[in-house]
This record gives sequence, C-alpha cells and structure tokens, in this order.
Amino acid sequence: MTAGTLARPTRSGTGATLVILGLLATGCWALADLKINVATVADSFSNATKFARRMFPLDFPPLGELLGLAGQTMAIVISATLLSVLLSVPLAILAAATTTPGRGARLSARAVIVLARAIPDVVLAIVFFRIFGLGAMTGVLAMGLHSVGMVGKLYADAVEQIDEGVRSAVRAGGAARGQELVAGVLPQVLPSFIATALHRLDINLRISVVLGFVGVDGLGYEIANSFQRLDYRRGMALALVVLILCVLVELGSGAIRRALLRGGRTTVRVPAQRGARIAPQWTFARVRRTCYTGATVLAVVFSLWGADLSPVRFFGGLGDIGHNLGLFWPPDTGGMFGQLLADLGETVKIALAATVLGALFALPIGALAARNVAPLPWVARAFRMVVVGVRGIPELVLAIVFVVITGLGPVAGTFALAVGAVGLLGKLVADSLEEVDPEVEQALRATGATRLQVFTSATLPQAAPAFVAHVLYQFDTNIRSATLLGIVGAGGIGFDLLSASRILEFGMVTTILILVFATVLLVELLAVWLRRVVR
Repeated sequence: MTAGTLARPTRSGTGATLVILGLLATGCWALADLKINVATVADSFSNATKFARRMFPLDFPPLGELLGLAGQTMAIVISATLLSVLLSVPLAILAAATTTPGRGARLSARAVIVLARAIPDVVLAIVFFRIFGLGAMTGVLAMGLHSVGMVGKLYADAVEQIDEGVRSAVRAGGAARGQELVAGVLPQVLPSFIATALHRLDINLRISVVLGFVGVDGLGYEIANSFQRLDYRRGMALALVVLILCVLVELGSGAIRRALLRGGRTTVRVPAQRGARIAPQWTFARVRRTCYTGATVLAVVFSLWGADLSPVRFFGGLGDIGHNLGLFWPPDTGGMFGQLLADLGETVKIALAATVLGALFALPIGALAARNVAPLPWVARAFRMVVVGVRGIPELVLAIVFVVITGLGPVAGTFALAVGAVGLLGKLVADSLEEVDPEVEQALRATGATRLQVFTSATLPQAAPAFVAHVLYQFDTNIRSATLLGIVGAGGIGFDLLSASRILEFGMVTTILILVFATVLLVELLAVWLRRVVR
C-alpha cells in the first residue's frame, strides 16, 4: 500500500471521525447541562471542609478483626477473578473473528459477554442471595459472572489483534485446529491475558465494596454498615484499608507481570524435531518467575479454601433456581415506563459527562505513567502510583462523599465516575503505550527524531486503536456504574433499581435490566465498528 493510499480518507474513516466528534460534543453538552464547572466545585468547598472535619480522626477496628476482614475479602476477590478467567477464555475464542469464522457463533458469544457486563453485579448478588443465601459464594458468583463482561471482551480483542503470520506458519506445518490455537494463538495473547486478569483482580477488590452494600461479607459489608450509621470515621478508615490493599495488589501484580512477561512479548517457536530438547538455563530471572508462579498458585489455593466454597451448597441451591428466576419474569413497568426512560437518559448523560471529564485527565496521566513515554523512570513510577491511588478508591465511596459534598443528584455521580475513570482509563492508556512494538520506536529514534516526534509518529499511532476501544469501554462501564451509584442517591436509574428490589418488584428489575442491556449493547456495537475502522 502506497503512502498516497494511506493518506486518502475513506468513507468509513470519515464516518468514524464524525461519530467520535459527535460523542465528544455530546459529552461536552452533558457537562454543561449538568452544570459541571468551576463554580460548582467552588460552591461545594465549604461542604467538603465540613465533611473532612467529620471524617478525622480515622477509627480503625482492632488488628485481628481488620486482618480477618481483609483476608476474607481477598479470598472472595481472587476466587471470583479465577472464575471469570476460566469462563472468558473459551468465550473469547468464540467471539473473535480470527478464531471463529461463523458469524452466528461470534455474535452469540459477544452477546453473552455484553449480557454479563450489562447485568449489574449488585443485581446478580440479589438473585444469588435468593438462591444460595448469605455467604461468600454469592459474592464469588456475582462478581465472577459479571467480570466475564470485561475479561471476555478484552480477551476477544486480544485474540483479534494477533499476528496471522504466526498462525499461518503453524497451520502450514499440518497442525490441527486445537494445536493451531495452542501453538499459534495462545502464546501471542498470553501477555495480554495475564495483564487483564491481574487488572481485573484489583477492579474486583473495589467491586467487593459495592457488594458489601447488599450483604456480601468482608470489608465492603463493614463499610456499608459504617456509612449507614453515619460513622464516617470508621467507614473512611476501612475505605483507606481497601485503598492500601489495592496498592499492594497493584505492586504485586505489576511485579508478577514483569517477571512472567519480561520483554513484553511472548516469542512463538516452531516445535523442535522429535528427540530434540531445549532446556533453558536456571537464571535469576527464571527462578524469580518460578517463585512468582508458585506464589500465585498458593494464593489461588488458599483463596478457594478461605472463600468456603461448598459444592454441596451450590448444587443444593440449584434446586430452587427455577422458582427464584421465575420471580423476575415477565417484565413489568409498574406504570412508570416514561419515568424509567427519563432516568435512563440521565444515567447515559452522567456516563457521557464523566467519560469526557475523566478522559481529559486520564490521557495525559496515563501517557506519563508509561515507561516508554515518560521522560524519566521516576516520573513513570510517580504517575503509576497516582493511577493506583485513584483507582483504589471505590467509586461507591466516592459517590457517597460527593453526595455529602454536592448534595443528591447527577453532579455527585458525574464527579465520582470521572475520578474513577482517571484510575481505570489511565492504567489502560499506560499499558497500551507500553505494549506497542518497540522496534518501530527504535527505528524512528535512530533517524535522530526527538522524544516528542517518536511519541507522535511511532508510539501514539500504534496505540490509537486501543485508545478508542478503551474510551468506549470506559463509556459503557460508566453507564453500568452510574446505574449502581444511583443506589446512594447519585442520580440516574439506579434508585429505581434499588427501590424495585427492596419492595420485591422483580418484574420491574427485569425491565430496568433490559433497558440498561439495550443501551450497553448499542455502545458495544459502536465500539466494535469504530475499532475496526480506526485499526
């Protein structure tokens, strides 16, 4: 393809640009319509000062109780993440165009992934509480199934971005379809798979706080009880513990990722001839990778034990699943369909405004957190810590804080989601920049290009498709998160969802889920089209 061909705009490329600009303009309109501006922040300053006085000094529980709560939370979170990975790998292979040529199978797998992402984890927890009762199993199932929405999507995206040349070489050697997947696909996506699983781990740690508000044991349940008693000193102390755990998980997962995936790429080799054996040397790096692998296995084993997952209880609860699921059908509006649509529109408006506001800060912060972009190593480490710190604060806790500061309504939800977007989107941007092909950067650097020229001409173009996918993913994540934040009075359709659940109007819960699912599905289809055009 010639340079002139590359420069010539296509009809689909022009359409994608117009859609992106349209979303950006709509997001800016949402910010203006919600009155998100400097004056709003200034008017809330006095309330923030009053809240700070009520929050300090922090009140921590006894050390033994604190360690027990932290251990219980981590066991549930790790078990749920493992469940999501086990379910997401086959779904991702079915959902990727590169591994599943059948359109029907791809769309079905994508629909399952979108459905898992569209159903709020709180709703899944409510359903599983009716089936399995209180306990860690409810949290593991709700969090694990909901995580498939993110993990399966990112796994499928990674499979679609593989180097087809490697798979063709394996196929040319006479490999069967299963061997082609194992030797030609999985080695290429392994770095992304591990990074996504580790990333989902700390997301689930924050989600555990949300599930605590509907009765899942651990730190989240104690935080919910503290806020319900207006005991902000204890609630914020426990939230700080969650933040510390998130930082520790981030540092540990980062070390594991660098040790297991040193160099950022997995080299795919053609199998040696029969009888030949290659034994890698036991270098310090290999010993360290082995230790991290062993530590990961031990953490999983102890988590499965600590979460007290009982197969007997699981299969026993399945006996009543038909009756309990029947409570959610048929859908019912309760004579409030118009109000539900208006509240859904407010939810989308909150999500759009928060995505634009969050991306405004997340893109530069994420760029400076990337080791291959930051001017100095300590700058990348410093901004990584900023991202980790922001991401460690549960969005529901942020929503409660902003409700106290700004009052009930969509402004609190927008601020909470925007701050959360800096953590999630900032990390995804940094990871995408670090995963670009370094040879392209080195080739341009060898011509005497400056750091800025290398970034704009080599690094940024490679990461641009991922940027588009990440921002759109953040948007549909914010739609679902805005639904949940309505539980604590942060605006949107979440309040209707919580009210319907409390008064046992499960038909209305189903209606709300259908509305949210349809909205998220539209965003997903738009994201798939934009990613293919921008790629």
